[in-house]
Amino acid sequence: MTQRLLVIEDEPTLSRLLSYNLSSEGFEVIVADHGQIGYDTAKSQEFDLILLDLMLPGMNGIEILSKLRGEGSKTPVIILTAKNAEEEVVQGLKAGADDYITKPFGVAELLARVTAVLRRTSGGHEDREPSLEEREDAQITLGPLSIYPEKYEVTLNGEAIVLRPKEFEVLLYLARKPGVVMTRDDLMNAVWGFDYIGGQRTVDVHVSSLRKKLELDPGSVYIDSIRGVGYKLVVNKKKTAHH
Repeated sequence: MTQRLLVIEDEPTLSRLLSYNLSSEGFEVIVADHGQIGYDTAKSQEFDLILLDLMLPGMNGIEILSKLRGEGSKTPVIILTAKNAEEEVVQGLKAGADDYITKPFGVAELLARVTAVLRRTSGGHEDREPSLEEREDAQITLGPLSIYPEKYEVTLNGEAIVLRPKEFEVLLYLARKPGVVMTRDDLMNAVWGFDYIGGQRTVDVHVSSLRKKLELDPGSVYIDSIRGVGYKLVVNKKKTAHH
């Protein structure tokens, strides 16, 4: 089945280039050159991937992404950012982008990013409902922290914590080996894949966001930074007796 891509980009030359190259690879490409139109199109139609420029008329890319994620959209999104716009990249990743690509970029890099994201996100956890047996077995409990891999759900002291898919996958990876230091490369490869071209900054952004969400009970479960190496999940079971 042909995969459908939505390109939300207001620069005519770039949107034509994207459309031409992606169509040549066999994708069905829809182009929107205005933020509001792009958002409406993303809401009203099904897409396998969205390429989203951040600087748009009408509604900027961060607003579009935040609204879509807030409404429960799981469609993978690659944001297009200007060179040296690190703050934009961080904002985009926090808002729920799956990847980013910095302008100017080559066709080979674009296709590599698109292919990698589609490969990572297709056939994912939301494609089928797990059986009751799987649901009951698929649980990791570390002190007050409970993780349900099949459902992408987490509770801390019985309270649900809402995590974005990539935040969940980072936590799950750390939770499988509590107390063991995982390097940024370990996390990058496990969560984003060996073919991910983005920088390690992506890992740091997701860990930082995850930390804030675990602060409901900071003494019992937290992510420790090991300078120059990576991160580990620390579970202080002694502190959990009060709940």
